[in-house]
Amino acid sequence: MAGLTVAALASVGFLAYQASASVPAGLGKPHADNSPVVGTSKTPRDRKDPAALPAGSGTGVRVVYSVDDDRVWLVGEGDSVKRTFRVTPGSVDPAPGVYAVTSRSNAITGTDGTPVEHVVRFTEVEDITIGFSAAVDGSMPAPDPALKTGGIRESREDGNAMWDFATIGRAVAVIP
Repeated sequence: MAGLTVAALASVGFLAYQASASVPAGLGKPHADNSPVVGTSKTPRDRKDPAALPAGSGTGVRVVYSVDDDRVWLVGEGDSVKRTFRVTPGSVDPAPGVYAVTSRSNAITGTDGTPVEHVVRFTEVEDITIGFSAAVDGSMPAPDPALKTGGIRESREDGNAMWDFATIGRAVAVIP
């Protein structure tokens, strides 16, 4: 019996090593890319259509998040906007730049103690994980400035769309 246990543990250890060895370099390192594709200065907005995709928000299939406008765009091929929606940010903002979705969770408890679903994480700031999520109760309250939170809250409907769109490795362009 002990021999079977040892063999099983060795097999699991080997498979875990193989899985970790096949992860693309840098995928586990959430940080801003120095890519010039996304402008870090205030990007021009269309005053007649504030929901229009901002110029200088990058290229390719991506999530665009405007820190100043508290808005997200899910952008498909040819810069076609699949969906745009307002969000409520946490108390900690990511720096402008290009990131990649590094992990996802179907349901967890947020750093503010609220049960959340469809969590899509893309970076860390001072050990605070930054990502999109939807509160299970549908709430989107303003963050408590006394707590350091990185959850960017969206409605449950928008959270479903983000979950379907922002898979592991998907680009997330953060603009001012």
